[in-house]
Amino acid sequence: MRVRVRGATARALALALALASLAGADARETRFGRERLVMQTTLGDVTLALYDHDDAARATAAHVLEAFELGLYDTNHFFRVDRGFVAQIADCAGGRRAAMSERQRAAATRTVRGEFDASVKHTRGKLSMARWSDPDSATSSFSVMLGTAPHLDGKYAVFGEMVEGEETLRKIEAVETTKSGIFVMPKERIEILSTYVLREGAVSGGEGERAAPTTGSASDAEELRECRVRADSLAKELHEIREKRLPGN
Repeated sequence: MRVRVRGATARALALALALASLAGADARETRFGRERLVMQTTLGDVTLALYDHDDAARATAAHVLEAFELGLYDTNHFFRVDRGFVAQIADCAGGRRAAMSERQRAAATRTVRGEFDASVKHTRGKLSMARWSDPDSATSSFSVMLGTAPHLDGKYAVFGEMVEGEETLRKIEAVETTKSGIFVMPKERIEILSTYVLREGAVSGGEGERAAPTTGSASDAEELRECRVRADSLAKELHEIREKRLPGN
């Protein structure tokens, strides 16, 4: 009898740990907002995730999300590629090929206040908002970090991360460059051909809505739902074990 109780207890504890693990995964998922920003470049695709609105750079994240929703980064380019440091996208007002509507131009020239948090580190894959000397002068230029840059911590807003596209990032980092003043620039234009915003069941790109592209992998939303189903099933099994096996029931 003791052996059965011990076995049941161990099983219950294992299920509890599994539930805690799933809860932790959900908590990590909520660090990002529901949107995924996709850039289709001449060297491949890159997918970005913005920090959730509860994080320090929520105004910056909302500002960049609006720019993607308006298609501002379409036909823009990475004007700076400094190996081990940054791959920087040009300001949309001057870096894109396509003409802008009045609404797009207003968004491209709007500034966002500086949101600096020294506890959020500049490491590879992080998104760092560019600005001039004025801390509140950021518009639409931002960098994908290619390495660690502690001298930027607390001085530039980190508002998200690259979540897919490491192979593309390596291709960008490997292009031939030339130095112009303080900037290391690619010899050939790395263009952002198109962009879109992935959400649950819909994609918005440019100034309108499009159907979500079909892919072979499950979406973030589907993965999250699967986790919840597994958690519900484990919770039910744990409850049944407690009722039938554990002492005092």
